[in-house]
Amino acid sequence: DYGTQLREKQKVRRIYGVLERQFRGYYQAAASKKGATGENLLQLLECRLDNVVYRMGFGSTRSESRQLVSHKAISVNGKTVNIPSYQVRPGDVVAVREKSLGQLRIVQALELCAQRGRVEWVDVDAAKKSGVFKNVPARSDLSADINENLIVELYSK
Repeated sequence: DYGTQLREKQKVRRIYGVLERQFRGYYQAAASKKGATGENLLQLLECRLDNVVYRMGFGSTRSESRQLVSHKAISVNGKTVNIPSYQVRPGDVVAVREKSLGQLRIVQALELCAQRGRVEWVDVDAAKKSGVFKNVPARSDLSADINENLIVELYSK
């Protein structure tokens, strides 16, 4: 039913903080890749830099992580990146820049993340405030309360 599909799409968009036009772009990229479109879509969203920063625990929410990225507090492989939608690749080193190391919100976010637990696809050195994106997460590693098939059905109309 259309309403359920739309709700699911809106839910995923809000979780990852992506606007409609960009989300549609992610869907088209996911559809053109090999494999299940829904799974590819979630993997593309998980590889966004703002999401990886959140998963590593440098930001306590995805929107805070997005702000850290756009305020040039994050570097990828030693280079400053301020684009939240930057696609992180396996093996990339994501770190908090020197000038931002003392920010209280980053310290608090790392403590919060230590309590809630980290995901398996990132390695984090909390002392150095850096981490490695080990691999793209499999569908089984991601939240079960997302039904990506409804999103695929909605866009394939």
